Amino acid sequence: MNSSILIILGIAFALVYLLRVARVGTLIAFLFAGIATGPYGLGLWELTETWSFLGELGIIFLWFSMGLELNTRRLWQMRSTIFGFGAAQVLVVASMLFPILYGLTPWGVLPVAMACLLLSMSSSSNDLDMLAERNELQTSLGRQSFSILLFQDLLAIPLIAMVPIFAGRNFNLGAEVIDIFVMSVGLIIGVMVIGRLVLQPLMQHILRLKSREAFLIAIFLNIILWVVVMEFIGLPPAIGAFLGGMLMSETLYRHQVRSDIAPYRILFLSFFFIALGMGLDIPMLANNWWVIILGTVALISIKFFAIYIVARVRKVQNREAFLIALILAQGGEFGLLILQMMKQNGIEAIPFAHSEILMAVIIMSMILSPILIAVYDRLYESGRLVSGTRARKVNIYIDQKPEVIICGFGRVGQTIAKMMESQNIPYAAIDMNVDAVVRGRNEGFNVFYGDSTKAAVLSEIGLAPRRTRAVVVALDNAYIAKSTIRTIKQVAKGVRIFARARTLEEASIMQKEGAKLALPETIESSFMLGEQVLSNLGIKQDKIDILLSRMRGDNYATLSGILDRNK
Repeated sequence: MNSSILIILGIAFALVYLLRVARVGTLIAFLFAGIATGPYGLGLWELTETWSFLGELGIIFLWFSMGLELNTRRLWQMRSTIFGFGAAQVLVVASMLFPILYGLTPWGVLPVAMACLLLSMSSSSNDLDMLAERNELQTSLGRQSFSILLFQDLLAIPLIAMVPIFAGRNFNLGAEVIDIFVMSVGLIIGVMVIGRLVLQPLMQHILRLKSREAFLIAIFLNIILWVVVMEFIGLPPAIGAFLGGMLMSETLYRHQVRSDIAPYRILFLSFFFIALGMGLDIPMLANNWWVIILGTVALISIKFFAIYIVARVRKVQNREAFLIALILAQGGEFGLLILQMMKQNGIEAIPFAHSEILMAVIIMSMILSPILIAVYDRLYESGRLVSGTRARKVNIYIDQKPEVIICGFGRVGQTIAKMMESQNIPYAAIDMNVDAVVRGRNEGFNVFYGDSTKAAVLSEIGLAPRRTRAVVVALDNAYIAKSTIRTIKQVAKGVRIFARARTLEEASIMQKEGAKLALPETIESSFMLGEQVLSNLGIKQDKIDILLSRMRGDNYATLSGILDRNK
């Protein structure tokens, strides 16, 4: 038992390392690990109920994470791009695939339609990683690619709801479509109401306990509650997890939730891909290798052509259209999840052998996608491709990305936020005091709940190299402030940090940790008071400025001796 676990972890680590070097999505590594250690590989593991259960947990956490991205404010801000570009992409790709699949397979109309929609979906995790690595998330290319991925996530609700239809043979298609549409709209409206009126106040009370364990348990309860509710009313549990994520996306705690849930999502999702790899019929796939290769080439080619045409019709520049099409031309996790879900529930609307071939095609397309992007970049840089304008920067991208991050939202943090607003400088503030966050939100400040000592939380808020212009550490706890500065330097090494300190000693420590400037508030308040005294005594302002400049020089060196003697 112990040696089997050691072997599977060793294989997974080696594959993750190799695929990461090749810039291929690391989740595929776990799938290969499942194949290597499964019944058709080393034979160390079989697809038991335990592995299936762990895989189901992975599906639930993935759907929760997808729902967490669908904030209604974000959808409204990008509605024209999401429901224009995103919907057009899915419709055109599905329309081009439908006659091919209908003519080449013995499937019915509805299974073919479902397969076309599944294949029109792309890999959100791979695509966002590629855009981030290329520093394209803030460009027109990144915005439009993201809008397509968001529409695909939205499409998840009706597609998951269609799965139970395949379990029965007799149904009224028109009535089912109306029911699914009404249910989807009802869920979205319900999310907005429950998330803002029920869940947000409830989480506020939980956070007052200042217990990370209670916070995590509340997140898990939110997920499982909606999974159970959906199962009770006869809908797939994945809809419940998706709904739980959308509920959390409507709260001001979503950044902290996304950070805290990330390790569990990756862990359980890796189990899903391991279980998926164990369950694949490798001999059958090997016998149909030519079908998989042709299917992969056909899928990438059709999706690339369809997305490129849609982009050009929407007047996207040629190079941007080409890159958007190339990035989104692969299949995605969504298709794998639905096909696996149907297989686990014994729904053979698409024969299981054909379903496995479809999964293999999606997997191969996900592997090839970053390779094709790397080839394109090499050709473009060498000048072998026609030169075009680089992706232009856009001012509005989802929630506007902050140029300044404020850690701590007490009196100092609020004052700095007001100064940023007066100059129209985009900012985001973060604090662990839920009451301060709620008050700030009610007063119109862009403040979120979160732990500034966590790198993942700072990244979620918007801290990034070359994008963030400054970070203000306005925390009143010296130890937390010092930890925050260290974390900031880990995430964005070159960013300028301005810190608040209570004493000269604290200011010195923070500057040693990497703060560009740390102002001891007791001394600075004394300077302000002294300045007013001298001014009222008739001393000229230029002399006062020279005096204060001298006293601030060398990190208040002229004052340190005096303060030390008075201790």
